Amino acid sequence: MKRKALRRLEPVPFAHVSLTDFFWSPRIETNRKKTIPAEYVQCKRTGQLDAWKWKPGKPKQPHIFWDSDVAKWIEAAAYDLALHPNRSLEKKVDDVVNAMEKVQMADGYLNSHYILVEPQNRWTNLRDRHELYCAGHLMEAAAAYYQATGKRKFFDIMCRYANHIARTFGPKKDQKRGYPGHQEIELALVKLYRATGRKSYLDLAEFFVNERGKRPHYFDLEAKARGAAPSEYRGTDYRHHQAHTPVRKQDTAEGHAVRAMYLYAGMADVAGETGDKTLLEACRRLWKNVTGKRMYVTGGIGSTRNGERFTFDYDLPNEEAYAETCAAIGLVFWAHRMLQIDPDGCYADVMERALYNNVPSGVSLDGRGFFYENPLAVHPDAVRYYRYFRRSGDPARKEWFGCSCCPPNIARLYASLGEYIYGKRRNEAWIHLYAAGRAAIDIGSQTITLEQETGYPWKEKVVVKVSPARAASFPLALRIPGWCRKAALKVNGRTVRPPVRKGYARIKRTWKKGDRVELTLPMPVELVEAHPGVRANAGRVAIQRGPVVYCLEEADNGRDLQDLVLNKSGLRAKYDPRLLGGVCTVTGKAYRREWKGGLYDRGKAKRTAVNIKAVPFATWANRRVGEMAVWILRSS
Repeated sequence: MKRKALRRLEPVPFAHVSLTDFFWSPRIETNRKKTIPAEYVQCKRTGQLDAWKWKPGKPKQPHIFWDSDVAKWIEAAAYDLALHPNRSLEKKVDDVVNAMEKVQMADGYLNSHYILVEPQNRWTNLRDRHELYCAGHLMEAAAAYYQATGKRKFFDIMCRYANHIARTFGPKKDQKRGYPGHQEIELALVKLYRATGRKSYLDLAEFFVNERGKRPHYFDLEAKARGAAPSEYRGTDYRHHQAHTPVRKQDTAEGHAVRAMYLYAGMADVAGETGDKTLLEACRRLWKNVTGKRMYVTGGIGSTRNGERFTFDYDLPNEEAYAETCAAIGLVFWAHRMLQIDPDGCYADVMERALYNNVPSGVSLDGRGFFYENPLAVHPDAVRYYRYFRRSGDPARKEWFGCSCCPPNIARLYASLGEYIYGKRRNEAWIHLYAAGRAAIDIGSQTITLEQETGYPWKEKVVVKVSPARAASFPLALRIPGWCRKAALKVNGRTVRPPVRKGYARIKRTWKKGDRVELTLPMPVELVEAHPGVRANAGRVAIQRGPVVYCLEEADNGRDLQDLVLNKSGLRAKYDPRLLGGVCTVTGKAYRREWKGGLYDRGKAKRTAVNIKAVPFATWANRRVGEMAVWILRSS
């Protein structure tokens, strides 16, 4: 019996959304003018863009994951082209696509490393290599480029590759029963399915999800087949790949955080399209574990650089936090997909937390510097002397990395950000995130315009102008953020109290052009405590206002930030248009010890009151290298 699809919402396409707000608009413009061009230069310099032209004996031999970095750059470029046609940028993409077409094998296989470096070894090590991961990113890029430009070449190339993979993997006797060591292709195949209607792509995505974790482990079988010991691999165990048990039996987030997010996003996509409620229930269990016990206050995930992975419940160290940029982006992807299946504000709350904190921390305000990791406390000397193996090597941002998955990932997210703000279903319009701008949404038999006027996240008021072409009755659902205690709503100046269900206030009425909804979201400065199990933060608090988490930087507060004791009263928020592109700061008082002893003293140091200034975590490390701390000691 055919199961009914579970998706209840669909996102409003990013091309139907324009942003003019204080927070996102400058970042998106910088992404377009600075980041995407800079990443092209970096990919050209490293040889990644020319990987498909490489000849044996030449330098810059294609790496196993290079295809994925280029694919993410193409995807970002495609989203940009959809809104800002640019012949020069389009030609850059076409040149890469033409190079791919020339080396694609007759059976559809396409991977620069395995075609040009070790063709005899393709599909022999799914566990440690990145063939299916690279294929997935190329599929996403091809779908985006086709939708942006209408050009079919890249899309057809990737459909041929997807067809090859569908012939190679599956449950039949002559097929490989493998699945990717690094997930990503699952959600990419669902995108291809939606673009083409070919059920074989959805079936393959479902196969990869369902096959994971079955015994005997496919990874063991393939290792023996290539003459290797199953234990000789990079990960610590099969939790690294989320392959320790079938996905429906998993209830804690394990292993590599980015792989986990792509898997969970793929699981949500498959569940949404196939109607598989057991798969959806597994997603919900994992969501509760991640967001309830294993997520940083900034929306970061992944507690340790040892395997870039989750550890155990409430293990959230600050200075040693990994919180990879790609992992937070993956959390946004997963949250957005869960929101389409189950329109619940809990998913949008987490999506917002990551988007306003951990994600923008990963890129500098000038769009040219990046963080791979996003710790919640930094001491520059500790980074230099003890973290010699961290990817950035020092506490300053880097223009590129040896493993540069994060820079193009953040570029593609920023370029498509409009898609995360609004949703729709049948005759309903939904607002998930608040940002000044305009959206055109097809509701019923007409297109309505929603226009937001707001200074969010710095200002409390959001005005939504509703403009249908003709008067129409439909519900408008507005998210009431979980951090907000006393939201207030008015329609055309009159207070309304619509029902709030699962974090959304639903206003149903006959709307006409010029109708105006006013939503007030009070944003007091609040002090957030961590669960007692988070041992790193015992006796400490984090400053939050609205969706924004704050930190102290040495540039404003001097050194030895961990010694400051916050005075919990008298904290004030003030917008500073000249600081860090325009941000709300939080100022107040703290106490600092006047240390006059040696290395150790008898606890007689006097504490002196000092002024402190906190800035959004999203904007730290944009001035000079120095200490940083999110969690601060709290006075009793």
